[in-house]
Amino acid sequence: MLVQFTLKNVLSFRDETVFDMTAINAYKEHESNLINRGKKEKFVRVASIYGANASGKSNLYFAMKFFQRIVAESLNNVSDQKNTAISKYYVPFSFEENEDSSEFQIVVIQEEYEYRYGYEYNQHCIVAEWLYRKNLNTNRTITIFERTTEYVEFGASIKRECDHYREQIPAETLVLSFFNRLKMKTDIFQTVYSCVMNIMIVPTDLCEDQEILDKFLPQFIDHEKKQLLEFLDAIDTGIADIMYYENDSEISFFTIHRGKDGKEYPLGLSSESAGTVKSMILFIYAQAAILTNNCIFVDELNTKLHPLLLKFIIDLFYREDTTAQLVYTTHDTTLMDKKFFRRDQIWFVQKDENGYSELSALSDFKVRSDASFEKDYLAGVYGGIPFLREFAAKEGE
Repeated sequence: MLVQFTLKNVLSFRDETVFDMTAINAYKEHESNLINRGKKEKFVRVASIYGANASGKSNLYFAMKFFQRIVAESLNNVSDQKNTAISKYYVPFSFEENEDSSEFQIVVIQEEYEYRYGYEYNQHCIVAEWLYRKNLNTNRTITIFERTTEYVEFGASIKRECDHYREQIPAETLVLSFFNRLKMKTDIFQTVYSCVMNIMIVPTDLCEDQEILDKFLPQFIDHEKKQLLEFLDAIDTGIADIMYYENDSEISFFTIHRGKDGKEYPLGLSSESAGTVKSMILFIYAQAAILTNNCIFVDELNTKLHPLLLKFIIDLFYREDTTAQLVYTTHDTTLMDKKFFRRDQIWFVQKDENGYSELSALSDFKVRSDASFEKDYLAGVYGGIPFLREFAAKEGE
């Protein structure tokens, strides 16, 4: 479960920026929108991020993607400086002379422990890295390891097992990535690595990615067809059935529509609307996250989706039997309403005159009890909207 994601000097986020899924206990509305683990803190199931074009809201999505890719790839190609993960994903703020390090940190909860993991890096080396574990029953925090360019210090719980690998860790490789590849008695590296990698970064070219359909849709048709058809019926696609055929390792998908005459007519999935295809893929991602209690990030979730369909997708994550979470960016303000969201579920990104992106939550503002979130947002009260200068379009001659 995602608690917090922090970044600094990454893309348009020059200053330290914290995105937090922790609920504010003072807010009593929409308790069903929260994950309640029976502890003091609760966490939101869904968070929406609004911002103007070029404000940097998509950069939060890409920052999570870069953070994850460095963890996955930092042990690869360490002998080739040009192809190391840290050189590939070192993308500091561009609008000034800037050779400062970039930084990521994530806080996640897995069972009865909270893990705080992060690293600082440039295109040449890992500058710092750290991992702490907090027992949520006792509130006791222990150090798993701390790393600088000069040393790696292991905590007492893993020191004996890890110490003799100290000199083998390349400067370009994360400690987490290095020990995840080894067979060890401790499972803490595999646990934290999985927590990072299990965050599902939904591709931006969602409708064009046939590989996702080829890989996952047959499994849903074979094992979850009833649920899939119920979803397609609920969003009014007119699809009565769905099937696939395999021919020489190629998969073809067909939907079945029932005509006015009561007969069934097949249609290739590629002939369905982009909104239908995107909805189907989103359903696959959402169900995968819900069944595995994972978090998914989606950029521009509203694209090619009707607002009511957008709400339908969001509502999938409000089931009480899962701790799955959805984080998405959007332009669509239709659902920016107190009827649907709490104030700690809505975020804004805006860019200042120097090109710095700034992230803020609706909960950071003093909001009247009778306020319209959407109306005040479009009026510029919370920021995150485009500043439009007067522009006169000339008539054609």
